[in-house]
Amino acid sequence: MIKEFRDFIAKGNVMDMAVGIIIGAAFTAIVTSLVGDLINPIIGLFTGGIDFSGWFYILGDGDCASVAACTEAGVPVFAIGNFIMAVINFLIVAFVVFMLVKMVNRVKEAAIQEAKEAPAEETPAGPTQEQLLMEIRDALKARA
Repeated sequence: MIKEFRDFIAKGNVMDMAVGIIIGAAFTAIVTSLVGDLINPIIGLFTGGIDFSGWFYILGDGDCASVAACTEAGVPVFAIGNFIMAVINFLIVAFVVFMLVKMVNRVKEAAIQEAKEAPAEETPAGPTQEQLLMEIRDALKARA
């Protein structure tokens, strides 16, 4: 059983998946920073600094200034602004990932195209079957 597990782990697919997950986690941090630190402030300039995360409706009794204050007080809220911000962030992240995948595919296609266009190394042509047979015939004649 341990040998089977070791063989399973050693397979390329599992290792590729593990590397993909690790790089994906690191990439998530980069994209989150890109969206939160660079793109959202630019969107804020165009929307007049509107922050949708402050848009919420109180569902229970109580009066809160923010979603965090309501959550702390245990007051149920319908936080539509947080949902809208999550959708906006998702669309931005999806677009950034789309552009990155498109760029990677373009680079990969260029590498494949270069490989196709590169002249194949010509292997030296060996003797044909008839030439080999004639050499064998001549060698046998010389021995006789």
